[in-house]
Amino acid sequence: MEKIDYKKTEKEFYAPKTEPSVIQVPPMNFIMVDGQGDPNEVGGDYHKAVELLYSLSYSIKMGQKKNPSDSLMSTPDYVVPPLEGFWWLEDITDMDFTQKSKYFWTSMIRQPDFVSPELFEEAKKAVQKKKPELDVSKARLELFEEGFCVQCMHLGPYDAEPATLEKMEQYINLHNLKNNIGSLTSDNKIRRHHEIYLSDPRKANPATMKTILRHPVTGKDGTCN
Repeated sequence: MEKIDYKKTEKEFYAPKTEPSVIQVPPMNFIMVDGQGDPNEVGGDYHKAVELLYSLSYSIKMGQKKNPSDSLMSTPDYVVPPLEGFWWLEDITDMDFTQKSKYFWTSMIRQPDFVSPELFEEAKKAVQKKKPELDVSKARLELFEEGFCVQCMHLGPYDAEPATLEKMEQYINLHNLKNNIGSLTSDNKIRRHHEIYLSDPRKANPATMKTILRHPVTGKDGTCN
C-alpha cells in the first residue's frame, strides 16, 4: 500500500501560490501543545513542544512496525505531515510579531483520521517510557475545523512575513472579506494566525524557505464563504 502523503494528495492545503487565495479548510485531526514565549530560545518551551510533537507523531507512525501485536499494527503507513502553529499576542488586535518574548502559540502536527484517542494514549505511554524528560500531559489530540480562510505561500525568512501578510490583507479588502482572527468557530475554538512550515530552518537557505500563511476570514456580511 502506498504511503499517505497529504502534501501530495491535498495540494490545495499544502501548495498554495505566492499570491493570496481563498480556501475552505475541513476538520483535521491534530496533536497540539500550547505554550508561551520566544520560539528561538534554545532549550525553551517551544523547542520542547516541537520535540514532543514529533516524538508522539513518530511513535504513532512507527508503532505499527515495531510492535506487531499492538493495535497500531493495523494502521496504514504515511508521511508525517509538516509542523504547524497558531500564533497570537495577548492583545489580539496587536499584529506586531517582532515581540517574540510575548508570543502565545499552539504548536501542532496533523494526524491521519484513523488516529483515535486510544492510539494517542498508547503513543503517550511509549514516549513517556522512552523520553521521561518530556511532559506528555501537555499534548492533546484535537479535531479542528479552520473553515473559510485566505492563504498564501511565503518565500523567505520568518522575519520577512509582514510583506506577505500585507498582500493578504490587501486581497481580503479587495474581495470584500473581513479578517476574522480572534473570532470563535461553531464549537467555540478561537481562530488564529496560522503558519505551516514546509522547510527545516536548520537546513534551508533562509531566502528560499517556504511557509504557508493562513488567516481566517468571513464575508463583510458575516457569511463564511
